[in-house]
Amino acid sequence: MAMSFFDQFASPSYLGIPLIAIAIALPWVLFPTPSSRWINNRLTTIQGWVINRFTNQLMLPLNIGGHKWALLLASLMVFLITINMLGLLPYTFTPTTQLSLNMGFAVPLWLATVIIGMRNQPTVALGHLLPEGTPIPLIPVLIIIETISLFIRPLALGVRLTANLTAGHLLIQLIATAVFVLLPMMPTVAILTATVLFLLTLLEVAVAMIQAYVFVLLLSLYLQENV
Repeated sequence: MAMSFFDQFASPSYLGIPLIAIAIALPWVLFPTPSSRWINNRLTTIQGWVINRFTNQLMLPLNIGGHKWALLLASLMVFLITINMLGLLPYTFTPTTQLSLNMGFAVPLWLATVIIGMRNQPTVALGHLLPEGTPIPLIPVLIIIETISLFIRPLALGVRLTANLTAGHLLIQLIATAVFVLLPMMPTVAILTATVLFLLTLLEVAVAMIQAYVFVLLLSLYLQENV
């Protein structure tokens, strides 16, 4: 029974064809169609305002060179929020619970920030590996530690997003199972448990949005160090 809880994280397939590609591509269908008019309807207006506010907040600490990443980071933010939210619906699949997918986002983007730093300002980029004023005996140790922490960054990005969404889905399924088991035996306890389940679902909606924001925010901080 315990193993069946993890079946929801297995990539679904139909006739041997993995459906994760459809789960990734389908959210783009839900976005409003671009219009030649500045303001087409309320949904487009709200969407534009939210993306504009997010982009301004994200690009505020970056210089002009980092503003080239605005479209990429804003699109990634909207994409992650959409697939995280759709994954909370019944009979759906959340692609971001797969570590391989999250690492596929994290590693290339992190590597791009490192390459940009090495190309534009190699002295400053390498200077992050050794804090100023370090005693001479500690220099080799600190360089090794900072290098390891640099290469752990993409792993931390992918694992953070995967772990938070996986834990939330597991907790929702466990509490939902408890509600069905308790309903015929103890209806009062089942109702209280269902209330907790509803509050947890609201929390997971917030987590789905916050984790997408944190993922993109950390990428922007890595970019800030290299531009």
